[in-house]
Amino acid sequence: MVEVGDEAPDFCLPMATGGDFCLKERKKGWLVLYFYPKDNTSGCTREALDFTDHHPQFQQLDAEVVGISRDSPASHEKFAAKHGLKVLLLSDPDHRVTEAYGAWALKRMYGKEGYGVIRSTLLIDPEGRIAHIWRKVKVDGHASIVKKKLEQLQGIAEG
Repeated sequence: MVEVGDEAPDFCLPMATGGDFCLKERKKGWLVLYFYPKDNTSGCTREALDFTDHHPQFQQLDAEVVGISRDSPASHEKFAAKHGLKVLLLSDPDHRVTEAYGAWALKRMYGKEGYGVIRSTLLIDPEGRIAHIWRKVKVDGHASIVKKKLEQLQGIAEG
């Protein structure tokens, strides 16, 4: 499991828009990497819309927002179009990247156990290091919390 200060594990994953997103090939700047369970579910839709609402503010902070789930690129494309999402969505069907970032674990839900996505967000700095991690994210207000932490790390905000 990655920790703050670690180099972000490299990956290439298919994008909803076609082609692959490769961490090592992206432009420099900050990266907000969030892992979510499933397209078009209530919590995941709220989270994507919240990040979309904050998209201009993240751009001003030189930060790209990328969401990762096990859904297919076609599912992501429909999800983004349906809700007018501004975040980049990547497909990780075998959960290899999700595991590398510590967002895949044993969960208990409705009395049943099984492995799945733990809603998580990581900030990756321009040098490719993990700057901050949120595990077991609560959706409401999360994008604002991430934005404030990014401002703090960039020395823009106090606290």
